[in-house]
Amino acid sequence: MFDDRRLVLSATEVAAHLGVARSTAYRYLQSLTGNGFLEEQEGSGFRLGPRVVALARLARKSVGLSELARPVMRRLVERTGMPALLTRRTGSTVVCLEREDAGTSLRLSYERGEVLAINAGASALALLAWAPAEELDALLAGPLPRYTRATHADPIALRARLAEIRRQGYAVGNGELDPDVLGIGAPVRSENGDVVGALSVAAFSHRVPEEKVPHYIAAVCQAAEELSGEVKLMGIG
Repeated sequence: MFDDRRLVLSATEVAAHLGVARSTAYRYLQSLTGNGFLEEQEGSGFRLGPRVVALARLARKSVGLSELARPVMRRLVERTGMPALLTRRTGSTVVCLEREDAGTSLRLSYERGEVLAINAGASALALLAWAPAEELDALLAGPLPRYTRATHADPIALRARLAEIRRQGYAVGNGELDPDVLGIGAPVRSENGDVVGALSVAAFSHRVPEEKVPHYIAAVCQAAEELSGEVKLMGIG
C-alpha cells in the first residue's frame, strides 16, 4: 500500500484495503510496529519502520554477492559434480541466496530463498563459526532445533565443533540437516575480514569416497577464496 505519494497509512485505510474490521487491521499494524516494520506517527497513522530499511540494505548487498557468486558456483559445480549453494546469515537464521544444480537427483532443504536455522549443515556452520563472540553467545542461549540425530543441538558440543571449523578454515557436515547428505562449506570474506556468506557443495554421502573428500574440500575453499577476492574488489560487505 505504500508508494511515493502515500508514505503514511491509517488503520481505516488498511482495514478498507484488506476488507477486515478496523480493530483487526489495527492488531496487524501493532504487530508490525512491535517488530520494527512500521512506526506509529502520532495523530496521522503508520509509516515504514527501521526494519524495512535494514532489510533493504541486506537485499542490496545480497544481490551484489549473488551476481558475483554465480560464475564461481558454476565452475565449482563443474569441478565437483555437486550442487553448489551460496548462503548468508541473517540474525539467527541462514538464507539460501543462490543454488547451482549439477543435474543430480539430490534433494536438499536449501532451495533458493529458503530460511533455516543456524546450527545444522556445513553451510550454516561455516557462517556461525566466525560470528562475533557476543552474537554467538546470544545465538546459543536459546533452544536449538534438531533436524536429524546428527544435528548439533547441544551448545557445548556445538561450540567445540565451531572451534574446530575455525582452526581448519572450513566445515564438513554429514547428515546434520538432510539425512545421508555430505556437505562441505567455506566462508566468504569482505575486505575487512568479516564473513559475508558461505559457499558449499552437497552430495549423497555414500557416493563420496573418503579419499576424495580432501579434493572436494580444496575445491570449495578455492572457490570461496576466489569469491572473497571478487567481494573485496567490489567493496561488498
